[in-house]
Amino acid sequence: MQQPHDILFKTLADPTRRAIFERLCRDGEQTVGALTAGSGVSQPAVSKHLGVLKQSGLVRDRQAGRRTHYSAQLGALAPLIDWTSQMAGFWENRFDDLEDLLKRMDQ
Repeated sequence: MQQPHDILFKTLADPTRRAIFERLCRDGEQTVGALTAGSGVSQPAVSKHLGVLKQSGLVRDRQAGRRTHYSAQLGALAPLIDWTSQMAGFWENRFDDLEDLLKRMDQ
């Protein structure tokens, strides 16, 4: 079974999906048409990437008439934040241990 952070890493590994997510974070809610404009990616490809982002929980959609608006869900990044915090703590401990060892070697 995949961990939540594994799903997010896999989803955001694709540069086009990452760019779409970053654009939604930076510019706020957007339609597929707005996301497609100037992206150099076709509308069907943008729609497919939005589907993957939505499935992972990183994006939410909202119907407004005939248009669908997409927005980034920053709270969905929590598993990545937790994972990076754990890794930072792990490496800080390793560096502290290394520093202690080097001090003992100098004595």
